[in-house]
Amino acid sequence: MNLDEVAELGEKHLIDVYNRLPIMLEGGQGTRVWDSEGNEYLDFVAGIAVNSVGHCHPNVVEAVREQAGKLIHCSNFYHIESQAKLAEKISEISFGDKVFFGNSGTEANEAAIKLARKATDNTEIIAAEGSFHGRSLGSLSATWKDRYRGPFQPLVPDFSFVPYGDTEEIKNRVSGETAAVMLEPIQGEGGVNIPPEGYLEAVRDICNDTGTLLVFDEVQTGMGRTGKWFGYQHHDVEPDIISLAKSLGGGLPIGAMVAKKEVGEAFTPGDHASTFGGNPIACSAALATIKTMENDNLIKRSREHGAYMKNQLKDLIHQDQNNWINEVRGRGLMIGLETDGKAQEIVDKALEKKVLLNKVSEDVIRFVPPLTVTKKEIDKVVSLIG
Repeated sequence: MNLDEVAELGEKHLIDVYNRLPIMLEGGQGTRVWDSEGNEYLDFVAGIAVNSVGHCHPNVVEAVREQAGKLIHCSNFYHIESQAKLAEKISEISFGDKVFFGNSGTEANEAAIKLARKATDNTEIIAAEGSFHGRSLGSLSATWKDRYRGPFQPLVPDFSFVPYGDTEEIKNRVSGETAAVMLEPIQGEGGVNIPPEGYLEAVRDICNDTGTLLVFDEVQTGMGRTGKWFGYQHHDVEPDIISLAKSLGGGLPIGAMVAKKEVGEAFTPGDHASTFGGNPIACSAALATIKTMENDNLIKRSREHGAYMKNQLKDLIHQDQNNWINEVRGRGLMIGLETDGKAQEIVDKALEKKVLLNKVSEDVIRFVPPLTVTKKEIDKVVSLIG
């Protein structure tokens, strides 16, 4: 089928919840994708920060192929080798001892919210203005933007919001009914917002003083995206719970909630579940992804190439014709470019030049390319912006 035929078929049968660009992708390798007409694109969206080791990495493809030939799915009524190994690996690279697997970041956040309430016997969750934690009713209740929340009121009760970066407001808001403070180490959908220095550490101290759990949503910042395994590792702080997804599976759908032992053990059989969570294929793909990141030093590459791209973008600010650029911010290969309302114009211009970019607002473009991106490819993107 050609693009027009697929678009017509989708318009007829798919529920309209996405604004789709007029291209149909059919293949990908590394940082490149190809559409149905044979056009090649440089991909700086990467499935929204998913394809961290690049599209169709041979290690991930082989792991999926091998596992699919043995066992595609079985229930969590039984032990699954790749699931247990992945939980062990995540525990090694993080603070946590206990892991629950789902299929997405939203599911991981739902699990985190439930666990926080069960572990503390409290109900209130404090989140931040500008936050995004998902679109299901629990995770949506922790999501700030009224555009997402408004049509679905009433949401889950006992969620409230404080300004991101405001320690005093959290201190004033935490009470004996607070189960957890839930934050992103860098706000992704909110505009690639970096926390003020010392903010996360101060929130940790408040939680320690009040017996409140600290939950970090690492769905976007986790797995090397910011130049460390996890975003919280840029700070002198350790959370009680984190949520993971996106790049964990190298392109396959998988989410995870990671918790300290004493917190995770609050869940007992029947408290939570996911039919497809931790399935053999997704876990095998995730193990291959982590191994590839380690063998190819992709976290170091994320840190170094991210710094290079930020510097290149910042150089544009000093050029007179680019007075519409306000700020460049981010860590590793999670970078935001704040403009004076020109985000869509730049995305459209890039598409004409066969480069895929993503805007998170009318003002902010988010760059989240595969961690395998080269400096030459970064230069190409920066040049088309400038």
